[in-house]
Amino acid sequence: MGTPDFAVPTCQKLIELADVILVVTQPDKEVGRKKELSMSPIKQLALANNIEVFQPPKIREDFALIKSLEPDLIVTCAYGQILPQELLDIPRLGCINVHASLLPKYRGSAPIQYALLNGEKETGITLMYMDAGMDTGDIIAKEKYAIKNTDNCGTLHDILSVMGANLLAQNWSDIVNDCAKREKQDDSMATMAPRITREDEAIDLNNAGGDIINKIRALNPWPLAYLKCETYEFKVLEATFKAQANSEVGKMEITKNQFGIHVKDGIIYLQKIKPIGKKVMDIKDFLNGWKGKKDE
Repeated sequence: MGTPDFAVPTCQKLIELADVILVVTQPDKEVGRKKELSMSPIKQLALANNIEVFQPPKIREDFALIKSLEPDLIVTCAYGQILPQELLDIPRLGCINVHASLLPKYRGSAPIQYALLNGEKETGITLMYMDAGMDTGDIIAKEKYAIKNTDNCGTLHDILSVMGANLLAQNWSDIVNDCAKREKQDDSMATMAPRITREDEAIDLNNAGGDIINKIRALNPWPLAYLKCETYEFKVLEATFKAQANSEVGKMEITKNQFGIHVKDGIIYLQKIKPIGKKVMDIKDFLNGWKGKKDE
């Protein structure tokens, strides 16, 4: 049970390890101006391997097909819906989840983004048994990853997706022999990583520069942080920060080569941006066509 690109390595690994009798994924979505139906990456993988696909709009209300197949095990990875207890009780070996954080930290749908937003030095993958809560089940295994200064949401996504598949494979024998270890989570240490909203995407120049850089990294390549400055608005993919005392928040310093904006404790220098309705561009290319005032 999975939906986005993140779940593809796990699904591919399961196809190699087991007899996958059913793939469950979210319904096809309308995309683009023509509103053409688009299949999830997991559906595409399943069809390529001649595996039956099930796409209930609400899994809580529609899981009779799964029950009729009497699966030994259910594995989920970024599926996108919460499973009811009655469904969790169906497979004799339980339900396993591959989650992109070191639980109990960052339960929820956006663990990769929140690890970066909060400036964490490490993140990782947790393999866990599922219960009816939100990422609250017993832990089977974890693997850590040291976050690099160059990492963003895109790089972490790709690294952790492969790590998740490999961690599942490493523990596969214990899982199918029903002897995997179970470690209770410490709920007092739990933090949440809810879905990113439009409000979360806004850059607040009154914040510290380090926090702003973290937001830019956390939302690149999707959905991207955006900046409103005077009459201008654009999305920011990359920036650097220079600490400076007595910064005048909102003041712009623009030359033919640099676009700096003062924040709480220094200056953010934009490096790669996406103006509204235009393609992503380096700041120098943007400034070549800039019609605003440039400092001498």
